[in-house]
Order: sequence, then structure tokens, then C-alpha cells
Amino acid sequence: MSRSDAEQEDKINAERMPSFDDVRWTSCSLEAFTDLYWDEIAPCLEAEGIDSRSEKPTYQWFRDHDARSFLAALRRHHDRPFGEFWDEDLELGDDEEGYTWETTDDATIDALEQFLSRRQSRYSLASSSVDALRTRLNLYVRAYQEANGTNDLLTPIQRDRENPAYEAVDACYAAFDWLNEGTEREYSAQTLQRVRRVVDAWYQHLVGRRIASMNPASGLYDEFKWEVEDSPTPSLSASHIRKLMQAAGTTREQLLVVALAGWGLRASEVAALHVSQFHRDVPEDDVPFIMFKSRKNGPGEVSLLYGMDVFDFQIDELAEDETWAGYLFPSSQGKTPYVTRDTIRNWFQNLALEAGLPERIEGERPSPQLCRRFWYDTYTAVLEGVLEGVDEIAAEQGSSDPRVVMQNYLSDSRSRRVRREFMQEQLDEAFEERT
Repeated sequence: MSRSDAEQEDKINAERMPSFDDVRWTSCSLEAFTDLYWDEIAPCLEAEGIDSRSEKPTYQWFRDHDARSFLAALRRHHDRPFGEFWDEDLELGDDEEGYTWETTDDATIDALEQFLSRRQSRYSLASSSVDALRTRLNLYVRAYQEANGTNDLLTPIQRDRENPAYEAVDACYAAFDWLNEGTEREYSAQTLQRVRRVVDAWYQHLVGRRIASMNPASGLYDEFKWEVEDSPTPSLSASHIRKLMQAAGTTREQLLVVALAGWGLRASEVAALHVSQFHRDVPEDDVPFIMFKSRKNGPGEVSLLYGMDVFDFQIDELAEDETWAGYLFPSSQGKTPYVTRDTIRNWFQNLALEAGLPERIEGERPSPQLCRRFWYDTYTAVLEGVLEGVDEIAAEQGSSDPRVVMQNYLSDSRSRRVRREFMQEQLDEAFEERT
């Protein structure tokens, strides 16, 4: 290769490296991290023939491309392992094919995958929850290899092992020392606690299946005391919701706010809503609901306590088009007959700008996610209100915990009805000034 060819190749390789020179990590919201992925990381992946939407880049890829600062900042400021970021924020799917474990030992990989498979089937875990467990286990596998110089995690704990038990315990502790003490890594206390829990569960699973004779992680709870600091999670307030509804000039915009803040849906779920998911033929003491065949987290049914009038208006407008396929937010372009998650996000941000919402709310720009958090915050407050309301009954029953009354003295239908009544009041207050 000539010198000019080599220089040209170096130039091309340099252009394929993500650049974070001007990024202030402390001010980056999760939305900003999402933008950085698509603006900086995705083009580099595509240039190397890697599908940025289906092939999750490995830690080694970030290391080779001098982009570990992205992963470190994501963990440090948002407690987000990249696997969770890939599933929850980028929403790039639950494809397990091609997953790269930080070990090449087949027996170890089989033991890890079998554990995850049984957890998913027996605990009815969503695929995203399994991916989160996989990410945490893989972090431990990497730490184990870095600390002990081996990627074989099974031999030291097998039933017919020759080495003394304390060596297996020392190796496990060494892995957590590596995670705990590395200044470059700076894993949050919450991340370390989560890793500890799943590692302990994995070893205990191996003991129960008679694959291992001991659980070397059983003493980790006493050995490491990680204190988790409370960090407020930003969300929109009831006044923000009212401003959004006041600014909504079309039925579509009104339904957008209702679906996010009144029904608590994700942006991707809102985008794909179909009229067939809505069930209104319910008993007199029940409420309409949306049915989801599969959902990352949360219930498959979502109660519709507010906004059915807006829903009806949208249906009436859409039904005027004889070609309407039943989607509440239809699209005439793209691969699907409904809009994308990014379109929902863009619509929302335009509406937030029109409504005069603050540019930043506790460091994050207004987004569908912050709108959805309003629903969760409201529901949490509702539960607290319900419990306060049954305090008197609890006292009469000789119980200091009102939850006992909710569980033992109120029927399931009555308990649901009480929660719905409280929730209805809160949503009415938030949406009452809609025009």
C-alpha cells in the first residue's frame, strides 16, 4: 500500500470514529443521548456494514472506537446500561440473536442462557426485562474475566471441583472489587446492587439445578454496602398538561396528549394504536380498556378513565376516509400504515413549544416520556390517597397497615373501583381546562 493510500485509509477510519469533543455530559438528557447515538454512533456502525437498528454494538466496539465515554456518561448520569438504553430509549427490539457474551466458554454461556430462559418462562418476564438481566450478568462476566484472567465461571463451582471453596468465593469477590474500585468505570450504586442481585440469583439457580455445589455470591450483601442516592425523576405537572390541551388545535393533538398523559402509553404504543384494541362493551361497574397482545412492561390491559370523547371525535374524522385502515394515527408513507415513534415525538415537541412549556424540566426537554411519567406520578399519588382513605377501616380491624384492608377486606372489583374513582378525579383536574 502506498503512502497516499495509507493516508487516505487513515482519513476514512478517522471519519468513522464518533466525536464527542463538544459534548457536556452533565447536561445530556436521555433524549440527547438518543440523538448522539443516531448522529455519531449509528453512521460509524453503518460505515462498517453493521445495521445500527438490529445489531447492538458491543462494549469492545465502543472501546475500539474510543467511545467509552458515551457508555460511562450514560451510566453515571442516568444509571442506564447500554442494553437498557438500546431497549427502552432507542426501542430497537428484543432480538437475542447474535448477542455477544464477554466469554467464549460454551458451558458458561449455556448456563447463563438457560437461567434467563427459565426466568422468562416461569416469572412471565417481558423480553426487555430479560435483556436487562442479560446485560447485568454480562457485566459480571466481563468483570470476572478482567479480575481473574479466565472466562470459565463454572469450573470453580462444579460439584466435582478440586479447588477449595474459598478460591471460588475470592474470584467472585474480586470481580465485584473490579466493578467497585475502577475510577474509569464509575458504576452507580444502583447498578452494582442490580448486578449483585442477578448474580446471586444465577448462582443460586445453578445450585438448585445441581450444576454447582455452592453459591460464591451469598456473602456479597454483607461485604459491599452500596448506598443509593435519591434522584428525582422529572415529569410534567398537571398545569403542563392543561397548557398542552389548551394549545392543542386539532383532535389529533388532543388525542396525542390524552394517550400519553391520560392513558400512560409509550410513544411507540401511541403511534401504533388501532381501533380494534379498544374494548367498550364492559359491565356497568367496569370501564373501557385498551388491549395489548404484547407489551414490554406493564399490564396488557390499560383502563380508559378519561378521553373517550376525544377518541370518538378522532374516529369520526378518520372514518370519513373510505380507505382508513383503523389506525388512530395513520400514515400514508413509510413501511407501516401508522406513524413512527419519532413522528409522535416530533408532534409532541412542537405542541410543547406552542404551549409555552419550559425548555428544560429538571434538566430534560419536554418529551412523550415526561408526559407519560405524569400518569405514573398521578397513579402513585392515587394509591397513597386510597390508603389514607382506608386508614380508619384498618384501625377498626386492628391493623396498622391499610394495605391489609385493601388486600383482605375489599373485593378485587371494589378495590379497582376505589382506585379508579381517585384516578378519575386527578385526571379531571389535569384536563379540565381543555378547549
